[in-house]
Formats: sequence, C-alpha cells, structure tokens
Amino acid sequence: MTVDGTTLIGLIAAICTTSSFVPQVIKILRSKRTQDVSLVMYAILTTGLFLWLVYGFILHDIPLILANLISLTLSLSVLILKLKHG
Repeated sequence: MTVDGTTLIGLIAAICTTSSFVPQVIKILRSKRTQDVSLVMYAILTTGLFLWLVYGFILHDIPLILANLISLTLSLSVLILKLKHG
C-alpha cells in the first residue's frame, strides 16, 4: 500500500486527535470519578464520531475510518464510565 502526502497528513491528524482521549480514559479508570465530565457533551461527541465513521466507510477513507473507530471506542468508554460512575 502506497501512502500519499494527503493520506499521511490525515493519518498524523488521526493519531493526534484520537490519542487525545487516552489521558481522560486513564484518569477516569484510575479515579472512578466522572463528576466533571459532561454527559451531554460525550453523548453528542459519540454520536458525531459514529457518523464520521459511517462517512469514512462510505468514502473508503482509511484515515477517517481508523481515527473515528478508535475515537468512537474511547469516547464511548468515557460515556459508559460516566453512566456507571455518575
């Protein structure tokens, strides 16, 4: 598989934005505290990420698919932890 410059930029952007969720997930898993996490914000974000993932599949765009699949998983994790730990 050959990666052109545009795809490379997309992949790097995907790594940056997707990895930004990791510290929040780790913090919640360690502390079990979600009081300062907005339920509405994560519900909207998770919905948006799901739609971006669908869009990526429609376009067959690997950076969109990978970024949004991982981001959706992490965002959904925060949302579930928020519901579990209130």
